[in-house]
Amino acid sequence: MSDDRILIDWDDARANNRANWEDRVPLHEKAYGISDLEDPNHLSSVVRTDLAALAPFLPNGTVSGLDVCHLQCHIGTDTLSLARAGARMTGVDFSPGALQSAAGLAKRLDLQAEWVETDVLDARAAVNGDFDLVYTSIGTITWLPDLKRWAAQIAGLLRPGGTFYIRDGHPILYAIDENADGLQLRYPYFSSSEAQVWDDESTYAGDGKVEHARTYEWAHPLSDILNSLIGAGLQILRMDEDTTLPWKFSPRMVEVPGGFAWPETERNLAPCTYTIIARKP
Repeated sequence: MSDDRILIDWDDARANNRANWEDRVPLHEKAYGISDLEDPNHLSSVVRTDLAALAPFLPNGTVSGLDVCHLQCHIGTDTLSLARAGARMTGVDFSPGALQSAAGLAKRLDLQAEWVETDVLDARAAVNGDFDLVYTSIGTITWLPDLKRWAAQIAGLLRPGGTFYIRDGHPILYAIDENADGLQLRYPYFSSSEAQVWDDESTYAGDGKVEHARTYEWAHPLSDILNSLIGAGLQILRMDEDTTLPWKFSPRMVEVPGGFAWPETERNLAPCTYTIIARKP
């Protein structure tokens, strides 16, 4: 890990990040439990959690029959879980290797989805049609420097009355030193034009190493996330925070039902995720 922060051109940062995510594809194909999806009733744990949160805000409480766009879909396990739940899916990602893997998995599972290779910040121009639901979940917007542009893509993709959903790592979580003995702040909570520089050969899933270890991320406080969506014309319907995370952020985290959490004596001291549900008028 690194405490370095630098000004870097978006195209250069994006190229480094994409190379890193390309390297992750074969590692995550092994680590994601893809074989579980061969059960025709199986949905990923991420999607099961998200559908429960979304249900009160969807027609008939389900994604069945809805047009859904999944931004930053990676290798498609959550995208195809939503397809299995009855949604008409479009998956968007900037990694060609990830989308090739997703398309292969869809064929293997006999599930339908459209796949669009584009940067999420250019999604509206690259994706055809509009959607009842734009969905993004877990490990997404720290990779983006410009939340106003991100929110504009979401608003542009939604049809009137459409719903936006995000569940992601909490900005407070990302400010914590994952290797400290206790809950100790180390990294920025507030946004900056400077990117955080990471040199890490590991990934959040599996034991393999990536060849392209350097990546760039940006801190976004919760206020910036909410205000970017409001500024794009969306109405915030609900926001929640939670103590459980789908991946092991820190070696000190313990396994609990639904994922990982800080030790019980610390669990109520800091949130691990946030969820926002919004609607386009």
